[in-house]
Amino acid sequence: MKQGIFAALAAGLLALAASPARAHHSFAASYDMNQPITVHGVIKEVLLRNPHSWFRVDVKDANGKIEEWSFEAGTPSGMIRNGFKSSEIKPGTEVTIKGFRGRDLSQYRGMLRELTTADGKTYGLFGPQEGPNAK
Repeated sequence: MKQGIFAALAAGLLALAASPARAHHSFAASYDMNQPITVHGVIKEVLLRNPHSWFRVDVKDANGKIEEWSFEAGTPSGMIRNGFKSSEIKPGTEVTIKGFRGRDLSQYRGMLRELTTADGKTYGLFGPQEGPNAK
């Protein structure tokens, strides 16, 4: 009886320990690094949350219809460490994003490589220090 309880407890602990590993993914598994994309639009929302940050952008298609694109970026701590402040890019900010297309073509999704605001400030995957304007 004690062996059964021990085995169940061990299995439960293993399942809990494996959960974070399953939740995290490789960028290359989700995004096609051979499919670079550039979109121009307006920030709808910036989400600094683990494991990665997200930039939601409203983009007009060729017919003027709004498509909501989601771009995955670096970890919140990496972005903050590199000088990104959540107050810098607010909803309504006009941006151009260069990145890589998500493998699931039914979604408007990409991996952020570079975000440039209308005034020319550039941010990379982990914040401003990673972009071309980094010092």
